[in-house]
Amino acid sequence: MAWTWPTGLFFISVGVMLMTMIVIEIKWPGIDRRGFLPMITSRGDRLFISLLSTAYIHLVWLAMTTLPLVFASVLATAAAIVVMKWG
Repeated sequence: MAWTWPTGLFFISVGVMLMTMIVIEIKWPGIDRRGFLPMITSRGDRLFISLLSTAYIHLVWLAMTTLPLVFASVLATAAAIVVMKWG
């Protein structure tokens, strides 16, 4: 794997998200809840699902279109926000 700036920024941002989730969970313990996802989820579950869904959105985008990947990033960010907020 080539360690480029985008690759490094990706892993740094995932690490920052995980550290942020740890701080938030310590400061404000979460409760499990049911949203539009077909299961009861916690904050960490929704973060994991949103990370997986953004990866799949990017992969499908690369397979189906030749448009710039920045559009997939915007779509994936919107999907992650929806999952974290209402999932």
